[in-house]
Amino acid sequence: MLSYRHSFHAGNHADVLKHIVLMLIIESLQQKDKGFYYLDTHSGAGRYRLFSAEAEKTAEYVDGIGRLWGHEDLPPEVARYVALIKKLNYGGKELRYYAGSPLLAANLLRPQDRALMMELHPSEFPLLRNNFKEFENVTVKIGDG
Repeated sequence: MLSYRHSFHAGNHADVLKHIVLMLIIESLQQKDKGFYYLDTHSGAGRYRLFSAEAEKTAEYVDGIGRLWGHEDLPPEVARYVALIKKLNYGGKELRYYAGSPLLAANLLRPQDRALMMELHPSEFPLLRNNFKEFENVTVKIGDG
């Protein structure tokens, strides 16, 4: 059954923790010059509007990324993560968008790194494909990861 839609839960406290860990793993992999391959088997749309009906219905982002937004006294790792989310919000003045794992990872990739993003949900896949059309080192496929 394809009923899970990440847009209802994007930016919640679990997302924040998961994405900070993902960022740290990618940074660790990048300590070597050799490229790596990132595979996301359940990519969703990859990017979420926090002012959408779905996100506003649950407002889970308020207690996740919303609690970190605007703070200047964050630990360095958390500050780097928030800076990435701010970059995806066109400079960070207002929290309007949240990056899922695929978009966060894609923005951290170096030219020698590659990624494959997969999504099965028929409503999510076109959004995913559109969100990654500008990334040369990312392949997007519809399918069951």
